[in-house]
Amino acid sequence: MESCQRFSSLAFIALLAYFALLASAELHVREFVIQPKPVKRLCRTHESITVNGQFPGPTLEVRNGDSLAITVINRARYNISIHWHGIRQLRNPWADGPEYITQCPIRPGQSYTYRFTIIDQEGTLWWHAHSRWLRATVYGALIIYPRLGSPYPFHMPKRDIPILLGEWWDRNPMDVLRQAQFTGAAANVSDAYTINGQPGDLYRCSRSETVRFPIFPGETVQLRVINAGLNQELFFSVANHQLTVVETDSAYTKPFTTSVIMIGPGQTTNVLLTANQRPGRYYMAARAYNSANAPFDNTTTTAILEYVNAPTRRGRGRGQITPVFPILPGFNDTATATAFTNRLRYWKRAPVPQTVDENLFFTVGLGLINCSNPNSPRCQGPNGTRFAASINNQSFVLPRSNSIMQAYYQGMPGIFTTDFPPVPPVQFDYTGNVSRGLWQPVKGTKAYKLKYRANVQIVLQDTSIVTPENHPMHLHGYQFYVVGSGFGNFDPRTDPARFNLFDPPERNTIGTPPGGWVAIRFVADNPGAWFMHCHIDSHLGWGLAMVFLVENGHGQLQSVQAPPLDLPRC
Repeated sequence: MESCQRFSSLAFIALLAYFALLASAELHVREFVIQPKPVKRLCRTHESITVNGQFPGPTLEVRNGDSLAITVINRARYNISIHWHGIRQLRNPWADGPEYITQCPIRPGQSYTYRFTIIDQEGTLWWHAHSRWLRATVYGALIIYPRLGSPYPFHMPKRDIPILLGEWWDRNPMDVLRQAQFTGAAANVSDAYTINGQPGDLYRCSRSETVRFPIFPGETVQLRVINAGLNQELFFSVANHQLTVVETDSAYTKPFTTSVIMIGPGQTTNVLLTANQRPGRYYMAARAYNSANAPFDNTTTTAILEYVNAPTRRGRGRGQITPVFPILPGFNDTATATAFTNRLRYWKRAPVPQTVDENLFFTVGLGLINCSNPNSPRCQGPNGTRFAASINNQSFVLPRSNSIMQAYYQGMPGIFTTDFPPVPPVQFDYTGNVSRGLWQPVKGTKAYKLKYRANVQIVLQDTSIVTPENHPMHLHGYQFYVVGSGFGNFDPRTDPARFNLFDPPERNTIGTPPGGWVAIRFVADNPGAWFMHCHIDSHLGWGLAMVFLVENGHGQLQSVQAPPLDLPRC
């Protein structure tokens, strides 16, 4: 009798705690109006596509457990969709956002409400357009605080400072894309990098708008760094200040200090910074890490960390003192980029799968499409070709008549096939001198099926076709564990022995070492159609992508929920 009473009391307490969590959760209702607005940068004004007239777009601040209902109203001239980068969207692919993957795009004059709940996630994520190159200006931060009463696993910072790194073109980015799509050549590189939308002191007509962050001596702040750039990995540093890394891609890490971070497109990194230097003005700066043998934007964006008690210059030329500039690595410093990435560890023992049900090997890289008429204006790639990219020699083509998720849910044939190859169709020396006969991929719209709750391992192998390169690979709907990496060709006989299955970092976007490989593991516990692609948008457009179809499990709680009534139609 006494044990029954004790059990009833514990159950009642647990029920109270559950309802307390529900009571503390909030519903955030917002409108995102997609609209053109004059934006002046680098001395020139462009009609840029914005959200609510803001560039960058509004920051969303929520807590773990909160729900969001964000109505996107398209008043621009382009189709658009919005992706909530890193949100798992459990059983709810309809809110994920990539056009023609989980939804048809929102057409001009139409709207769609994204409804989703934050489930057991906290940290720095972001949102962005997932329609061609619109995310050049349509992006913003998504900050998820812990539930009320739940502390950080590190000392609470005084305040947060979002740092959004971006790229700016001195013309309409959609025109840049359109020209590249016509010619088959590489797109023109950006004209500037930006911090919170501003290029900084080193660009023309920009000094007066350089972003400044005031800070008090002794204060510790958390910089939430997001690489929202379209096509470029970046090094980031703050002059004379050490950065303590505490989180990547909304997953806590074992803290470590560094003077510089490397961050790929799509990735986020949280660092703690303590104002422990002589009162003054210090540049924070970002510039390219370029691992490919390809043109890149070789400029540097800056903002200013400004102590509130910084001295001013006296006498002639009175005014603020010139900020101190940080030491940044060279643009091709792969050693520094690799050393940074290799220091990342999950903050405690990670629940990484110890066994594997699906063992996949994906080659990722560029390619070239041969033209019947190499002198055609549409064949301005190397030697009269058109650029392409692929995974396992499959160059992904977006459908147009329906989205993959809608076709999958409705059982509609003819939109995609499920024969994506689990291994390359031909084995070769992936990072060696590859025969030109292997440079041309096959175009198609292919998906790979996964059983619900399968333990999945993917080895992502870079190739030297066209050029070896760091490809930041993003998986929608999942966080994964990065269990190993290396240079050269992956060796399945010896390399798995070096895997970290104790505290590997958890991420949603990971770069392949240039001329190397990276191995990830996850549990396929989120049914639906989930896009996996390179987050360099030039490469995505060339076909460096595929789709996982994760099957339903048993019962309603392991199955995709029904689509919303206002889901856009193609």
